[in-house]
Amino acid sequence: MTTDLTLYEVRQGAAWITLNRPDARNALSAQLVNGLHERLEQAQADGDARCIVLTGAGPAFCAGADLKSPPGSVVGGQRGFGLDQLMAQIQDGTKPVIAAVNGTTFAGGLGLVGACDIVVTAEDAVFSFSEVRLGVVPAMISVVCLPKLGPHQAMKLFLTGERFDGRRAVDLNLAHRAVPRDQLTAAVQEEVDMLALGGPSALTEIKKLVRRLPQLTREQAFTETSALSLRMFTAPEGIEGMMAFREKRPPAWVRKA
Repeated sequence: MTTDLTLYEVRQGAAWITLNRPDARNALSAQLVNGLHERLEQAQADGDARCIVLTGAGPAFCAGADLKSPPGSVVGGQRGFGLDQLMAQIQDGTKPVIAAVNGTTFAGGLGLVGACDIVVTAEDAVFSFSEVRLGVVPAMISVVCLPKLGPHQAMKLFLTGERFDGRRAVDLNLAHRAVPRDQLTAAVQEEVDMLALGGPSALTEIKKLVRRLPQLTREQAFTETSALSLRMFTAPEGIEGMMAFREKRPPAWVRKA
């Protein structure tokens, strides 16, 4: 472990990236966002990691942007990585990204959550689209959060900045599971273990498929998905998966215990 603003550790098949500014509730400073960008690149290239987990140190997951040094500010004479770029990096990466929401998550922190593929939260985590109470709007993060919330719920939450807990986050489609805080790590590991059963290329293509399909007409969707299906069934990974099924054995990508 390092003592940087972001920590990195691979355990049981997942690259855990931890926001490490607990005294600032892991607020997204320009330096922290730059660090997250570098850690995500590291995780994507790490052959020991089948997926990525984002979490926070201390009692907060992420309290949003650091108003003194917001994402994209100049650091060391160079403009930093933007929050929009970070959310796109999470969505466009080849490996699934799980948010392990350990506590308070406001504003830009919800952008990180919205960009992740799977979200597991502590039941008592506190969420808020708090921008309106500062006289600003949840602009960039709406790109990843609005599709999950839908316009009806987003309107009220964006307008009021009301706070809600992890169980409500599940009801709102912002999270998949809410568990007691002391069970969060175990619950996330369950998700990691399930992802490890899937073919690596299939996981990547599923990420692309789910994000692209809503942008297409029905005719375009059938054309593209027919081509994808043929490509995946005839690729080495698909052939290995079908052979393993017939032979009643784990496919080659499933690591032996």
